[in-house]
Amino acid sequence: MSVHEKVLIEKSKNGDIESFEKLIEKYQVVAFNIAYRMVGNKEDAKDIAQEALIKVYKSLKSFKGDSSFSTWLYKIVTNTCIDAIRKLKKVQTYSLDKEFETENGNFSFQIADNKYLPDRLYEVKEKKELVQTALNKIDEKYKSVLVLRDIQGFTYEEISKITQNPIGTIKSRINRGRLLLKEILIKESELFLEN
Repeated sequence: MSVHEKVLIEKSKNGDIESFEKLIEKYQVVAFNIAYRMVGNKEDAKDIAQEALIKVYKSLKSFKGDSSFSTWLYKIVTNTCIDAIRKLKKVQTYSLDKEFETENGNFSFQIADNKYLPDRLYEVKEKKELVQTALNKIDEKYKSVLVLRDIQGFTYEEISKITQNPIGTIKSRINRGRLLLKEILIKESELFLEN
């Protein structure tokens, strides 16, 4: 943790909102990405990341500096995601990324990406949706470590601090999570090929 970050933390603890905004500026994108990969919906991810950052601000006085600020913040983001997933499982939602029926036929929102040809774009989108769907089917304890390790690129040590689990447990959960993800993806692709 840099001296500048420590100063911003102390000022933030004393209620300086401008210092808090500077403090979390570099963490906002990662917070959103963690939330997005865990819930699979951009709007929910924005809300969850925002809620997590509010929790960070409200509980900043309890930050003792035993771990790095980023580890502490990502732990709050991950826990907020897990809470939100539990709530979301109780409510039926529909994604605007997928087609839905109207009186005038099927309708979907699509944004063109000039980097890919249409068939390649569709293929990439299909793969992302398939992985996200598979991620949503595995238990949160596996999902959270997979997102942190494989998508966000955190080290085992960082994940251990964020989740407050031993490194051995983290490695085991990542391995088990990958196996579960692989099984689901194989089943999904077999179903896809049958149709």
